[in-house]
Amino acid sequence: MQPANLLLFTLAFAAIAYWLGYTRSRTLAMPLGGIRHLKSLPFYYGARAALWCGIPALIILALWVGFQGKVIQTLVVSSLPQEMIPDSAGQASLLLSQIGNVASGALPRNFAEPAIVEAADRLVQLREQSRLYMNLLVVAVAVLAGFLAWLRIHPRLNARVQVEIILKWVFFACAGLAILTTVGIIFSVAFETLRFFQQISFIDFIFGSHWSPQTALRADQVASQGAFGMIPLFTGTLLISGIAMLVAVPVGLMSAIYLSEYANPQVRGVVKPLLEMLAGIPTVVYGFFAALTVAPFISNLAASFGIEASSQSALAAGAVMGIMIIPFVSSLSDDVINAVPQSLRDGSLALGATQSETMKKVVFPAALPGIMGGILLAVSRAIGETMIVVMAAGLAANLTANPLETVTTVTVQIVTLLTGDQEFDSAKTLAAFALGAMLFLVTLVLNIIALHIVRKYREQYD
Repeated sequence: MQPANLLLFTLAFAAIAYWLGYTRSRTLAMPLGGIRHLKSLPFYYGARAALWCGIPALIILALWVGFQGKVIQTLVVSSLPQEMIPDSAGQASLLLSQIGNVASGALPRNFAEPAIVEAADRLVQLREQSRLYMNLLVVAVAVLAGFLAWLRIHPRLNARVQVEIILKWVFFACAGLAILTTVGIIFSVAFETLRFFQQISFIDFIFGSHWSPQTALRADQVASQGAFGMIPLFTGTLLISGIAMLVAVPVGLMSAIYLSEYANPQVRGVVKPLLEMLAGIPTVVYGFFAALTVAPFISNLAASFGIEASSQSALAAGAVMGIMIIPFVSSLSDDVINAVPQSLRDGSLALGATQSETMKKVVFPAALPGIMGGILLAVSRAIGETMIVVMAAGLAANLTANPLETVTTVTVQIVTLLTGDQEFDSAKTLAAFALGAMLFLVTLVLNIIALHIVRKYREQYD
């Protein structure tokens, strides 16, 4: 049974345990004169039985699924002959990939070495055994725990308190898991970034003006060790994101002001859903629109004025990206403006201010913290966009401020570096983690700046 099916079975067992616990509590209450003689409502007895049945089984299932792959790989590698045991993580990854391809049938068995074929057979056997043991253990724990919970139900049992305690620990575990996941991401990126800086100078990476991570085939070629200067990538990222924000912020903010302060309900009911539909269009569709319509239009328009423009440009990518993120600014700003207390508007109008003056001097400053949050979300969306940049701006890492030239962004290069089979011990692959770390620091600085602005204006209007 696959883990997904086993998960559904576990949830079904929990539902059955709930029904049995609920029924048993009502049955025990009938001779006593009804459920008012129970310490808790029947719902809590059923919920207690369901939690007892489901939580231990789900924990075992999660741990088993999380660790079985690594354990099986270790057992398979240890069964290989001594001369075939890999010396590095990159060799181990390639060897396990070959064994997995033989096991799945993607690689014919007669094209592989006998030891690889034996390892593939052992891999299939261990996977089947692991799946069988996992099914038996999860089902046994679910049934046994549910039966014990059902057996211990009695009228004086305070099931509500126990359910609340269990749920409190479940919520605490979820919060802790989210924090640990964030910490794990930070440490994993930081570790690989340090490995990258052991091979490439930190100064060359931070202040380098040339990006060419491909290693040359001959040592006498130019940049035989590659060039890893991040300045062209971050320049392209800031250029495209800046163009996108120049499009999205004015249009989105003015749309929000009109819809919240000036539009009648009929117009608002039509325009607001149409604006929000832009957020539901796949980015690849925006990419096609940018590559096939906007980029040629910009190139032809520039040529008509005698200006040289590339067929792929930062202006095309940024303009279409700005259209894509208009709903992020418009929808959030509209909600924030509507959340400003009506008493502020009434007070301003009562003092003789016009509707325009009220908007500019009262409503907008009061809503500025929320508006900044929406703009920050739009900036993060623009920085992280990949598909539009690939299709409309290209992959060339040019250090330029000309929006009519081809540029690329950090996220595009991260995807390019990690595409295909990679050995995670080369500078080319590790550069993706260094770029990710720098992008994380840039985003953190933007968050700090936005938080400072939010706190400044929130103090004035609290």
